[in-house]
Amino acid sequence: MAPDASFGVKAMNIGEFNLNKGRIIGWIATRAIDLPKLALRPVESENELAPAYEIIAPNVGGRVVQVGALWEAVAKKTGEVFLQGHVDDPSMPEALPIALFGSVEEGYRVAWRRPERDDFGPAIRATRDNAPSGNRGDDYGFGDSTADESGGLSSQGAAADLDDEVAF
Repeated sequence: MAPDASFGVKAMNIGEFNLNKGRIIGWIATRAIDLPKLALRPVESENELAPAYEIIAPNVGGRVVQVGALWEAVAKKTGEVFLQGHVDDPSMPEALPIALFGSVEEGYRVAWRRPERDDFGPAIRATRDNAPSGNRGDDYGFGDSTADESGGLSSQGAAADLDDEVAF
């Protein structure tokens, strides 16, 4: 990864796209993601908010599906025009933000970047006392707990005997 001082992030090349027989085809690969057959399909639209390209790929059945989109952007400091967007699919835990640098004729480098983190401390689970406002002290919509302070089954409150019939 190379430092990128202009954004305070580290960027990493994770793929490429090149012109091949009139189509822009490429790949993206990380440690956990391998998308070996991708293509960029130009979007024809009069809407100024429309993406420049759809990112398409064959699914496991061989059907071509959209897995992302790219919009034109301009770097504030250099004026360089590039493409930015996301690759996303319900099978992925979260969208993969990407930027493509280069041109149709030269080919594109696919870059991924993540903002640097200042705090690598342990994750702290929210408790009812420090939950977001509006949820403090309520039941989060799931009803009162049936556990006592030690984590055992409480004999108080709404806890029913196991043999009791509970109406739904």
